[in-house]
Amino acid sequence: MTQHQAQAVRTPGQSVAVECRGLTRVYGQGDSLVYAVNGLDATFRTGEFTAIMGPSGSGKSTLMHLLAGLDNPTSGEITIEGRSIIGMRDRELTTLRRDRLGFIFQSFNLVPTLTARENISLPIRLAGGQPDNGEIDMLASRLGILERLGHRPHQLSGGQQQRVAVARALITRPAVIFADEPTGALDLRTGRELLESLQSAARQRQQTVIMVTHDPAAAAFADRVLILVDGRIAHELHDVNYEAIVSTMAGVGA
Repeated sequence: MTQHQAQAVRTPGQSVAVECRGLTRVYGQGDSLVYAVNGLDATFRTGEFTAIMGPSGSGKSTLMHLLAGLDNPTSGEITIEGRSIIGMRDRELTTLRRDRLGFIFQSFNLVPTLTARENISLPIRLAGGQPDNGEIDMLASRLGILERLGHRPHQLSGGQQQRVAVARALITRPAVIFADEPTGALDLRTGRELLESLQSAARQRQQTVIMVTHDPAAAAFADRVLILVDGRIAHELHDVNYEAIVSTMAGVGA
């Protein structure tokens, strides 16, 4: 089975959450033309945890930004839960991100005047809902920030701020969670707890998780790993483990 055929196979009864076809993102012009993403096809199924890896400049972060509607492709198609986001109006795209997508990025983007609890509940309040403090407490406890919920961002360490951002992304139970190096500012134990939370989101709550990482140990928590080279999928690994990821990435580097 070829790589393209492998991507096209869909597990019976498992719906598609995010899909892209012929996705291309070009920067520059003339001799400085760069294909950050180059005609890429990929399918992300409901309840699937996918890690995206690749050497620096391979296009993994660009791919994530395109899939999440944070950047516009040069060409190609992107659908989220069957709806094309290409040409979607700003207001409609904003509503989609608020109601159906969760984001865990390296920049925490916390509101400095709000407490940790208020930052976590902000997406729910913006959607006109009422936060469940019990659920916030349970999530904060799992992430090790329960005692810090009354503090503002400047009173928190970088790792604590990251955990608040993670809780904010998970609290709305979004259909799709985009995570860009989510363990980068965390210690080993908290990083593992976060990855287990993402696993639980996929396996128990049928949320789709798409994570960019450079860390093979983090990627080993995923159901599959896509390895990008020059804006294309060079390898797709299933039933992943640390050793297989390291070996494949070593081959990419060579």
